[in-house]
Amino acid sequence: MLDKNFVRENLDFVRERLATRGGNFRLDDLIAADAEWKSIIVRSEDLRRRRNEASVAIGKLKQAGSDTSAQQAKVKEISGEIKSLEEEARVVEERLNSLLHSIPNLPDPSVPVGSDETANLEVRRWGSAPEFDYTPLDHVDLGSALGILDVERASKIAGARFALLCNAGALMERALISFMLDIHTKYHDYQEVLPPFMANATSLFGTGNLPKFAEDLFKVQGTDYYLIPTAEVPVTNIYRDETLDFSELPKKFVAFTPCFRSEAGSYGKDVKGLIRQHQFNKVELVKFAEPSRSYEELESLSRDAEDILQRLGLHYRVVTLCTGDMGFSSAKTYDLEVWLPSQNRFREISSCSNFEAFQARRANIRYKSEDGKRQYLHTLNGSGLAIGRTWLAILENYQQKDGSVIIPEALRPYMNGMDIIKRKST
Repeated sequence: MLDKNFVRENLDFVRERLATRGGNFRLDDLIAADAEWKSIIVRSEDLRRRRNEASVAIGKLKQAGSDTSAQQAKVKEISGEIKSLEEEARVVEERLNSLLHSIPNLPDPSVPVGSDETANLEVRRWGSAPEFDYTPLDHVDLGSALGILDVERASKIAGARFALLCNAGALMERALISFMLDIHTKYHDYQEVLPPFMANATSLFGTGNLPKFAEDLFKVQGTDYYLIPTAEVPVTNIYRDETLDFSELPKKFVAFTPCFRSEAGSYGKDVKGLIRQHQFNKVELVKFAEPSRSYEELESLSRDAEDILQRLGLHYRVVTLCTGDMGFSSAKTYDLEVWLPSQNRFREISSCSNFEAFQARRANIRYKSEDGKRQYLHTLNGSGLAIGRTWLAILENYQQKDGSVIIPEALRPYMNGMDIIKRKST
C-alpha cells in the first residue's frame, strides 16, 4: 500500500500518477478521512492535556485540604469525552485504511501511459517463429491425438478449466519443473524453497490479493486458509514482520507450487486447453532488494526468466505493460510472451514485476540500511515460468506434420532420454 504521509504531502503527484491508470480510486475520500482522523487526534490530545492539568490542580487542592469534588467530576467528564473520541477515531481509521488499501501502486515514470494492452511497449524479441507447410494444430488437438492430454476426463473429474496429463505429457510437466528449478538454482543463484500451498488472509493481504481480489481466490470453508494463486504469496511472506540487514540483500528465492485461481470474470476467455486453468503449476522467482538497486534486479529477474525460453528454443518477445494494463500492486511490469503457432500470436508466459515498497509496507518487511536506519525494502517477482503454458508452447512450436512432437534438446535429460513424442500405432 501507499504511505499515507507521502500521499498527504505529495497529493498532486499521487493524483497525476493514479490518473494514468484510469478508474476512480477515491483519493478525495481518502484525504477527507485522513483530515477527519487527524482532527479527532488533535481534539483527543487537547482533552488529555486538559485532564492532566486538572489532575495536577486536584493534587494541589488536596494538599491544601480543599474540596475537589467539582474538579474530579470535570476530570470524569473529560475522560468520557476522550473515550468517545477514541472510538470515533477507531471507526474513522478503519475507513481510512480501507480506502488506502483499495488504492493501487503508483506506476514508475518509465512505464508507458495507456488504458489497455494496445499501449504496451515491445522491448525486444528473441528467436524466430517456426515455419510450417501445413496448418499447425493447437495443443489440445496435438495432445489428445498423442494420448498425453485428456480434457474430457479432467472435466468429468473436476469440471471445466482442468487438465489430465498422461504418459509422456505427465512426464514432460514433471521434467519442466525440474529443469526450471535446476537452471534457476545452478546458474541464477536462487535459493529453492517449497512453501505451503495454502496461506492465511494476512499473507494474502501482504501481497495485495486481499481484500480487493477475494473473488479470484479459492477459500477453504470454515477456515482462514486460501489456496494460493501463486507462490508469490507464501514466499513474499517468508519475511513478514521481520527486518533484514542490508548486507543480506538481495535475497533470491525460487519455488515450484501448484496455483489455484477462480478466474472470476474470465468466462468465455481461453476456455479451450491449458491457457486459463483453475489449477496449474508454476515456478516462481521472488526477490527482496535494496530500494536503490531494485530496478537493476527487475532487469536481471526478467533475463533469468528469458533464459528458460532461450534454452528451450522458444520464440518470444518482452513487452513493458502500460499504466492501464499493470497489476494492482506493481510499479513496473515486463511480460514475456511466447509465440503460439495455432493462434499466430504471442501469449503471456511470465510477468516480471517490481512492487517497490508497496507489498513490503503491507507485510511490514524492512531492512536496516548501512547507516542503521530501518526502512521498507522492495519486493519483486516473476514466473520462471508457468509450466502449463511452456508445455503447450513446446507442443505447438515443435510439432511435426505427422502429429509427433520433438522434445527440445535441453529437456531431454529430464525426459529419460526421449527425443520425440509419437502417436501410438493402432
